[in-house]
Amino acid sequence: MNKKKVLIITYYWPPAGGPGVQRWLKFVKYLPKFGIEPIVYCPSNPIYPQTDDSLLDEVSSDITILKQPINEPYKLANFFSKDSKAISKGVIPEQKKQSLVQKAMLFVRGNFFIPDARKNWIKPSVRYLSTYIQDFGIDTIITTGPPHSLHIIGLKLKQQLGVNWIADFRDPWTTIGYHKQLKLTQASKNKHKKLESEVLNTADTIIVTSAVTKTEFQELTNKPIEVITNGYDVTKSSVVTLDSEFTLAHIGSFLSKRNPEILWQVLKELVNENQDFAKCFKLNLVGLVSEEVIRNIKKYGLTNYVNNVGYVSHNQSINFQKKSQLLLLIEIDSEDTKAIIPGKLFEYMISNRPIIAIGPTGSDVEKIIKKTNTGDYFYYNALESLKSKILNHFEAFKVGNLKTNSIGLSQYSRENLTRKLSEVILKE
Repeated sequence: MNKKKVLIITYYWPPAGGPGVQRWLKFVKYLPKFGIEPIVYCPSNPIYPQTDDSLLDEVSSDITILKQPINEPYKLANFFSKDSKAISKGVIPEQKKQSLVQKAMLFVRGNFFIPDARKNWIKPSVRYLSTYIQDFGIDTIITTGPPHSLHIIGLKLKQQLGVNWIADFRDPWTTIGYHKQLKLTQASKNKHKKLESEVLNTADTIIVTSAVTKTEFQELTNKPIEVITNGYDVTKSSVVTLDSEFTLAHIGSFLSKRNPEILWQVLKELVNENQDFAKCFKLNLVGLVSEEVIRNIKKYGLTNYVNNVGYVSHNQSINFQKKSQLLLLIEIDSEDTKAIIPGKLFEYMISNRPIIAIGPTGSDVEKIIKKTNTGDYFYYNALESLKSKILNHFEAFKVGNLKTNSIGLSQYSRENLTRKLSEVILKE
């Protein structure tokens, strides 16, 4: 039986590192099992904030990959200022600490590159793909964003060719937290809203990663919306020995706004009040860490307990997850972040280590952690209960009894999630 061909338009593809690449790398891996032949379209010369060559090994040689060059302003901006590279990674300093150059760059990024800095890829991609789609008889395309410029590619192809179009939102568009940091004029805000509305009301199906985003989008469109979260992959890995120290690990970017003073206060008190804790405690920061976070850690006298590992490959990050005593998941205390479900949550959940999560009330993360019994979730005013829980975990660690009893994780496996995706595709 011939497999249904689906064209997937993505910016992030190996050797891209970080969370943005994982979702569609795994979908592409499993789609052939469900009678679908994925064809991937991505840039030939992108500027990725991080790279991870180990992910290239996960790309099957049977997959057709189309590549076309992209002209990105970050290439020129990086030549003039190191701030550009940091901003492209999402490291945006607090307003009061921004230099004039940083303020200018954020203004230009927000108002001259709508919807984002990859907008120059739209026209050449539409030109190339419109020919390819007709030549090879493809009737379904999928765009995944951010960057949301890729949804504009889908919009143009839908308008020109009438293909079935699925728009996948890994994050929201106009309500994402960093939009408020881009110094948008009212005209720019209106343009973002207009483009968002066009995409949501022209695509045949919308896919989102969280129930909160689905509720938000249902106010903007009557098109069908499916929730397909991120997930975890079942891979063979070497046996990892648990750390002998009482390690708390944060995996992934630790950005300026994601700076939990409640946690630093709790750890400072535990170190000062409990000699055993002070002897055993270590904080592993695995990934990009902002200067603001480092300064706050120093302010609370915790610098000597920190192991700032920096960015590592995906496989190495999995090892850190499995050997750490506790895993930290931190989200900004904001209405805008309730819909954000970090991809690492699902890998945290199958690491069999307790999760300590701190974030806003009513978030999807809180619901998932409680439903799967994989850890505890705290609000930003819960200092005493957070302190008590970490101390309880420390007591369990001392007697070798620190563990989790998770339930219902299989629904988040990449294969099961791809099965759900295949059902959406085959409806088209």
